[in-house]
Amino acid sequence: MNIFATLQEIIINRRSTKPTDLNGKPIDDQKIRELLELANWAPSHGLTEPWRFVVYSGEAVRQFCLRHAEQYRLTTPPDKFTEAKYEKQAHNGDLASHLILVYMKRGSNPNIPALEELCATAAAANHILLGAEALGIAVLWSTGGTVLQPVMKDYLGLGPDDMVLGLLYLGYTDEPRRPGKRTPIGEKTTWVTAL
Repeated sequence: MNIFATLQEIIINRRSTKPTDLNGKPIDDQKIRELLELANWAPSHGLTEPWRFVVYSGEAVRQFCLRHAEQYRLTTPPDKFTEAKYEKQAHNGDLASHLILVYMKRGSNPNIPALEELCATAAAANHILLGAEALGIAVLWSTGGTVLQPVMKDYLGLGPDDMVLGLLYLGYTDEPRRPGKRTPIGEKTTWVTAL
């Protein structure tokens, strides 16, 4: 198989896996380090490398999830709060081996738009997703709970221009792979051959 075909297979076969579908089997920390090394090769205008990661493993995953659920409880108006959502946040990591919190650390170069740094960080996170697929590791990129709210930035001690992009729940699964579905790319593409 040539390199393009291998990459194509990895991209097409990648799926999100719910944390409840993980089996609790631990991932070797070295594999997580390898995924982070892949992330570090994302494109970055001006080589600002704005991606940052906080890696939780073992019991720290469950402790983080409980704190995240408490953030949700404390910051959600009573009429919007649901016990089911609280329980989901509290137990999302029960079967996960690792959790990686992904955030963008805004650089000081005013010539680099924040959008470019956000896109670079998203590309770094996607490198993790693709690498995990190649290693047989299941992942869910989650933005639920308080992930995108100011309370999470406060929890992490981030600056006003920094941005949290999500939580990556990683582990192994015994669940069968679901088939993928996409609308044809032709419906989303306009070709311009002359102006």
